[in-house]
Amino acid sequence: MLHPRELRERTRYYSQYRDIRRMGQIVFDNHYARLPERFYSPQDPVPVREPGSIRLNLPLAEDLGIDTQWLASEAGTAMLAGNYLPEGAEPIATAYAGHQFGGFNPQLGDGRAVLLGEIRARNGRRFDLQLKGSGPTPYSRGGDGRSPLGPVLREYILCEAMHRLDVPTTRALAAVTSGERVMRESVLPGAVLARVASSHIRIGTFQYFAARKDTEALHLLTDHVIARHYPELEDSENRIAALLGAVVARQAQLIAKWQMLGFIHGVMNTDNVLISGETIDYGPCAFMDEFNPEQVYSSIDHGGRYAYRNQPGIAHWNLSCLANSLIPILHNDQEQAIALAQSALDSFPDLFLEANSLGAARKLGLQAIEAGDVPLVDDLWRLMAEQRLDFTLTFRRLADLADETNRTGTVAELFEFPDALQPWLDRWRERAAREPTSAVDRQSAMYAANPVFIPRNHLVEAAIAAATDNNDFAIFHQLADLLENPTSYAPELRHFASPPRPEEIVQQTFCGT
Repeated sequence: MLHPRELRERTRYYSQYRDIRRMGQIVFDNHYARLPERFYSPQDPVPVREPGSIRLNLPLAEDLGIDTQWLASEAGTAMLAGNYLPEGAEPIATAYAGHQFGGFNPQLGDGRAVLLGEIRARNGRRFDLQLKGSGPTPYSRGGDGRSPLGPVLREYILCEAMHRLDVPTTRALAAVTSGERVMRESVLPGAVLARVASSHIRIGTFQYFAARKDTEALHLLTDHVIARHYPELEDSENRIAALLGAVVARQAQLIAKWQMLGFIHGVMNTDNVLISGETIDYGPCAFMDEFNPEQVYSSIDHGGRYAYRNQPGIAHWNLSCLANSLIPILHNDQEQAIALAQSALDSFPDLFLEANSLGAARKLGLQAIEAGDVPLVDDLWRLMAEQRLDFTLTFRRLADLADETNRTGTVAELFEFPDALQPWLDRWRERAAREPTSAVDRQSAMYAANPVFIPRNHLVEAAIAAATDNNDFAIFHQLADLLENPTSYAPELRHFASPPRPEEIVQQTFCGT
């Protein structure tokens, strides 16, 4: 229950925007809040002292049907900080469980985030609008529910870069300062991220109700997920088995996309796996510089559970947790339920290999990886690891070589293959020459599949340090702008495509909590 003084303060914050709120309303169409209250806790965001806009994602706002002029106004900034509730919002903190580094926690939930409501976008799709860093909730477990500025900037940069790299992901609508200080290892400026997702329903959401043996809730949740994310499954003979198979397929495709970009999530817990198939939680994640299959960046992943090499296997394990949660409602006969679950899980390796093979083909300028191409691909990964080659520039330089008559935009000044790769390059050229496409078309396709700009760790850290230490957001904006077009290179931008110098290498990334 709110202290009377806090209630008065919250009323003051909300009421000061009452006269101008009609400038531009967000049209909410909330469905999750119609589910029984054991799915969530009603929770208003806790107002901050002095909200200030850092960056607005105006194209995303337009797609969502939000008046961009209003969003950039004082009232819009107040809403993004949690100081003003727009009409139609029904703020909640959702409940879920999860396996964290293999250990099961039966109750987690939104400990520092509030779901304001669901928006129907211009294309008819439904999206959640969530404020992250919006204050304590019933699931905060003693935490303050706030976010330091650094993790907000990191997530904005990373998730928007992933979107431009064609990876399903949550999005950033805005980043705002709070005007407050947050105590972590030191005192840091606070901020709030306005996050957009197809939904925030996780494997851990199903685990939450399975752990409580609440089959009614499992049925309700399944019905909601199918209606929202997989309507094509409505008429399936066994809708629940079909849903499990569809989630398995989306996760296989998602992890393959991560692998093809050298992306390491860092905290692949089941509460960080969205049923929609989108990437979520950009705390200790990172893109590799030098290729290393065993690479780990997360400061809390002491055993390398979520290393780059392990991501497909961990995704499969996480999906087994979803399957186990669904067994009570998959079939009336337990043996048949287990068989259905196993059948869906058994499809993951082939689905992942298919998606991974297609991704590798695109990066190498091939239409498909044929049986005889497997040694060629495997040898490249081996040589990249042995020679400690930069992941991103290796593939980008290959794209340069697809049409060696084109000297425009080459990254040769940043990266050249060592002599140890010359025999492999000869094999690749010979294989690529058998493709039916022209060298010009092949290079164009490879440039599209092989970005030159990624959110390199040292650049992200530089942006965070400048903003946190000096209130200077120039690097943040420059990096965010650049990553909107990650495949188009010009020599004057070489700084943003270059690997880190030895003293710039980032060894660890950290969870935002």
